[in-house]
Amino acid sequence: MTLADGIWHQIFAFDHYGELLALVRNSLIAGAALGLIGGLTGVFVIMRDLPFAVHGISELSFAGASAALLLGTNIVAGSIVGSLLAAGAIGILGTRARDRNSAIGILMPFGLGLGVLFLALYKGRAANKFGLLTGQIVAVDAPQTAWLLGTSTLVLAALVVLWRPLTFASADPDVAAARGVPVQGLSFAFMIALGLAVALSVQVVGALLVLTLVVTPAAAAARVTASPVLLPLLSVVFAVVSIEGGILLALGSSIPISPYVTTISFGVYAICRLAGTFRARRWGVRTVAAQPA
Repeated sequence: MTLADGIWHQIFAFDHYGELLALVRNSLIAGAALGLIGGLTGVFVIMRDLPFAVHGISELSFAGASAALLLGTNIVAGSIVGSLLAAGAIGILGTRARDRNSAIGILMPFGLGLGVLFLALYKGRAANKFGLLTGQIVAVDAPQTAWLLGTSTLVLAALVVLWRPLTFASADPDVAAARGVPVQGLSFAFMIALGLAVALSVQVVGALLVLTLVVTPAAAAARVTASPVLLPLLSVVFAVVSIEGGILLALGSSIPISPYVTTISFGVYAICRLAGTFRARRWGVRTVAAQPA
């Protein structure tokens, strides 16, 4: 076997695939829930220009999960606590874009430093440390699945309640405020929902690559449609395809799940960007892709 063949077999290995598939049933269930939540929250992340906030929250989520790993408690709960603290701080301190970005820039290195400290103190398996950064495929057990599904249901319920006023406030905050919409309260409520979504995503793709579930699918959908119905629908489809496809491709290999998820997600975005550009040039159609993506 040549070196190239050996590397290829490490990346794509399907030996005993049927037996291995039974090991990731919980991961597939959790992945579908995360795709739904990540795709929906990502719509508002793009509309409100919050990708940097997603990354900042993920760093504190990583710190919370690392602390839970060190203390031997529930990692999902630790991740959620860290995310909520970050989201709440950003929501309170970041009333304007400049203030928000400054707060995130302060929180990110602090959270990452805490996470590194906790992992350095942890004397358990190295795979557990690595998984918090890059994601794990078979580490989602039944209790974690219950946590993930329960929290996903809470986030979904919050998004259903907030969707219409939050869409209005995101599209034109000044007009929304003039009409009595509680713009500040909606912003804080969404940051909390976003914090929960980020915490859940960290469990699968890791803290370093959480943007691929919460930002990229919505950015891809925004390149091909501006429809208020199709945009969230396509965003969810792209997120679910990315995460479930990543799980299935990574199953037989020794490579972490995150490269597979990010590659699929980026591929979808590249295709949508090309399609959106072609559509705009041929028919002069504009989409919300004009916003940062």
